[in-house]
Amino acid sequence: MIRPETVDDYEAIARVVAAAFGSRVEADLVDRIRASPDYVPETALVAELGGEVVGHVMISGATLRNDNGSRTIAMLSPLAVDPAHHRLGIGSKLVRAAVALAAERGEPLVILQGDPKFYTRFGFEFSVPHGIEMKLPEWSIPEAAQVILLDAYDATDPTLKGTVVLPKSFDGID
Repeated sequence: MIRPETVDDYEAIARVVAAAFGSRVEADLVDRIRASPDYVPETALVAELGGEVVGHVMISGATLRNDNGSRTIAMLSPLAVDPAHHRLGIGSKLVRAAVALAAERGEPLVILQGDPKFYTRFGFEFSVPHGIEMKLPEWSIPEAAQVILLDAYDATDPTLKGTVVLPKSFDGID
């Protein structure tokens, strides 16, 4: 079952995210996103299996900046599934549900930094050909900068091109 997270889920979410990434860094990031103005509660989702939280994803805000100014855009990050429940399609269901919520909210696009081998199956593409650049960690491949264009996307809108500026909650994440 995919549903919005609740305060009662926070501890289980922290365990799942830490297990999925092998560290507390990303679990702490989730807490920082929740405490920020970029947090969108209805787009922070959990996956439950047998009444247990086994996955989590968030769509929050980032900034797209260019010579015309700045605008807030939707960003998917982080996606986590408990390693004991990998290969069951839980991550895929979370991504599809999160992207659908962004589309329902009228978002023109969703960006992320992630493995193209995983995210292209949902319609994510390399962002640079769409005029969107992201600073990535040194260990990452350039194609990890990805975007999915939603129904509200307007290719002629100059504010939908530029450089992604991550929110302060991402400071120190590499």
